[in-house]
Amino acid sequence: MTDSSTISFASLQLAAPLQRALADKAYTHPSPIQARAIPPLLEGRDLIGVAQTGTGKTAAFALPILHRLAADPRPRTPRLPRALILTPTRELAVQIAANIALYGRYLQLRHTVVFGGVGEQPQIRSLAAGTDIVIATPGRLLDLMEQRCVGLDRVEIFVLDEADRMLDMGFAPAMKRILAKLPPRRQSLLFSATMPESIRSLAHSFLHDPVRVEVAPVASTAERIDQHVCHVDRANKHRLLVHLLQKHGDGLVLVFSRTKHGADRLARNLARDGLGADAIHGNKSQGARQRALESFRTGESRILVATDIAARGIDVKGIALVVNYDLPNEPEAYVHRIGRTARAGAEGIAISLCDDTERGFLRDIQRLIRKEIPVLADHPFHVSSSAPASRRPPPSHGGHGRTGFAGNRTHAPAVPPSAAPAPRRSGWQFWRSSPAARLTGTAARSR
Repeated sequence: MTDSSTISFASLQLAAPLQRALADKAYTHPSPIQARAIPPLLEGRDLIGVAQTGTGKTAAFALPILHRLAADPRPRTPRLPRALILTPTRELAVQIAANIALYGRYLQLRHTVVFGGVGEQPQIRSLAAGTDIVIATPGRLLDLMEQRCVGLDRVEIFVLDEADRMLDMGFAPAMKRILAKLPPRRQSLLFSATMPESIRSLAHSFLHDPVRVEVAPVASTAERIDQHVCHVDRANKHRLLVHLLQKHGDGLVLVFSRTKHGADRLARNLARDGLGADAIHGNKSQGARQRALESFRTGESRILVATDIAARGIDVKGIALVVNYDLPNEPEAYVHRIGRTARAGAEGIAISLCDDTERGFLRDIQRLIRKEIPVLADHPFHVSSSAPASRRPPPSHGGHGRTGFAGNRTHAPAVPPSAAPAPRRSGWQFWRSSPAARLTGTAARSR
């Protein structure tokens, strides 16, 4: 196995324009997935890459693609790209295109991004003008193939990115149709965060004698992330969320909802509480999604509420806290979610809100990551994880007792700091003795 710590980008023998682009960004040493994947890819090998998002896998395939195309320049043919990168979501397609543009800034190569939710005419014009690399989502690519606006006859390099999410989203039939149109002689790459039997079977169907590169297996969550779970009655979930957001007055916060409707409702309720938030999910228009992402990336909106599919393409630096408002029903999704924080060597916090209907999900998650997530009990809405819901004390009706709120409304202002119980060693105290301590202090700002 290659020791990535001893490898520099200079030693990988990438083309000089690529080395210049990397130097512009002060990128000197590749990440483990890059160090292990780039050499065999430069040799023309097929590859299976098992890596989570945030490990640098985009550069692991983008740099070899750019190197190969630049080393063998050819006249562009309208509608016939030389490389195809297939990805499940619009956000991922845009993110990959941004990386291609960054690394290829000193090369005379063109790329086109193809995805739905926006007008197709600009994409058709770009393809007709001739392009070297197409980054596409399956649905729009098939639409343009049927209109004969793009052909795959001359594809030399094919990348299937986020293969597990592609199957989760029901793209298997579309992938088979696209694979059937690719030329038999090509270099093929598959990247996936998990490797269940369905992905192994898919890989076997179109890869030839692939090299397998695996880093950061899905079951091993980032050690830099402080993971905690809060047991709470469902009726108090929103109030607990507000309480957490006020405790974390600084840094970007990503909140996960299981459903699109739930994401919209959360964002509206947070705005009503004076905590400005945007929502992002598959029903949003492409323009609305891009605006929300840019607002989040720049810090104009500190809180972003997302569903799993929409968040898969979010690669934003500075996310200090991830909150699982709803626990995912697929344990692998938990790892992807919390991986949005503690990126590129940073540290972060992940807090999950678990009501009595979600305890099975929590058990599945802990079984996958092979560790018990510490319980955060020092908050005004804690309930015992062992007591059945029917035996728990009801919320207070008129004072700042156990809940800190009057009545049993599903939406209420945040609990005053004075109403919170005194900290105990196992609860809020950990924030003062961990990297998360930098995030406490001022109340969340309304944007």
